[in-house]
Amino acid sequence: MGIKGQITFPGDKSISHRSLMFAALADGESRISNLSTGADLQSTRGCLEACGIHIRNDGDDVVVKGGQFSDPDQPLDCGNSGTTTRLLLGLLAGQGITATLVGDDSLSSRPMNRILDPLSQMGLQSDSNDGKLPVTIHKSNLKGIDYQSPVASAQVKSALLLAGLGTNGETSVTEPILSRDHTEKMLKGLGANLSNNGLSSTISPLTSPLSNFNLAVPGDPSTAAFFAAAAAIVSGSDLTFNRVLRNPTRIGFYLALNKMGAGMDCLETWEEAGETIGKLNIFHQPLKGITITKEDVPGLIDELPIIAILATQAHGKTEVRGAEELRVKECDRIHAVCSNLKKMGADIEELDDGFIIQGPTPLEGARVATFHDHRIAMAFSIAGIVSKGNVILDHPKCASISYPEFYDELERLQL
Repeated sequence: MGIKGQITFPGDKSISHRSLMFAALADGESRISNLSTGADLQSTRGCLEACGIHIRNDGDDVVVKGGQFSDPDQPLDCGNSGTTTRLLLGLLAGQGITATLVGDDSLSSRPMNRILDPLSQMGLQSDSNDGKLPVTIHKSNLKGIDYQSPVASAQVKSALLLAGLGTNGETSVTEPILSRDHTEKMLKGLGANLSNNGLSSTISPLTSPLSNFNLAVPGDPSTAAFFAAAAAIVSGSDLTFNRVLRNPTRIGFYLALNKMGAGMDCLETWEEAGETIGKLNIFHQPLKGITITKEDVPGLIDELPIIAILATQAHGKTEVRGAEELRVKECDRIHAVCSNLKKMGADIEELDDGFIIQGPTPLEGARVATFHDHRIAMAFSIAGIVSKGNVILDHPKCASISYPEFYDELERLQL
């Protein structure tokens, strides 16, 4: 028994969203391969197409023809994707577009003021449902601002930098802790006038379109985390990841996994388009509990549900603090993790900003409430591999938000 074999993941979701948006701003055609296969990416693509951007499939590649944005005829449906919504608010504001953005029930409950407030400081006129979707933005003359962000959020930072491409004057964003930096790396590589100084990023308005590009998107490390966790907790496992993203702002989960004592070897690393990519081997070893602090959280925010599953199988106490951001994700992930793990027999204490887990504890099968959240569904699927009795998810299909192939790949690798 074990999780064994090799796996190549669909493209990183964060880079995939940005590559479509930046290609829309570029001069001529850009070709992108290994885009994320998740539903969120289809939301971004559909919204861009509704704004007059031509996108076509060419075999396994996607070809985007950069050009003028136009006001959409219908509301832009962002589905379940917070990244689509928040980045588009900045992108379209900077391009002088009037549009209404809508989403599903989950997305419509998520806060957008963290984007709308600084955009209004830049001069954007907008209407919202008390800071939530639907949001209508109106063509506005934007000015550059110097924004001190109260949260470390790549979505906030990226939205303001994208808006800054169409402002009068420079736009600076300063974060309390560095969040993922794909936007800065990609914009700089495509010819934008962008500079970084510590926790601050400053961008000048575009004077000409971005350069068109060919990009093979590296595998998604957040998706890979679920399989890494499975290999770490199932005896006899030995799993190799091919071509997975190793950006320093995205490997917090792997640093935590290593600290917990999992077997991990980085077999090879190389650079492509400003990003570090690697081949990684994960294998089973006994795990121990760790402490995750507020400073650690931005680098592993999406992986905290699967870290909770790992903690139930680790010796000693695992404590996660400073993760209140989890309460405003696709669902309240702190509550989702704690309530479901309690049902499975875990020793877990829910905190306002995280949780404390004492391990190891045997997990019992249970009916799991996913809250239609893809990361909850995938995390508890991994819990099901080591539980006594079946884990039954109420909405397993929500995994397709980020990785439609998840269950098939998990089954293929279980020997």
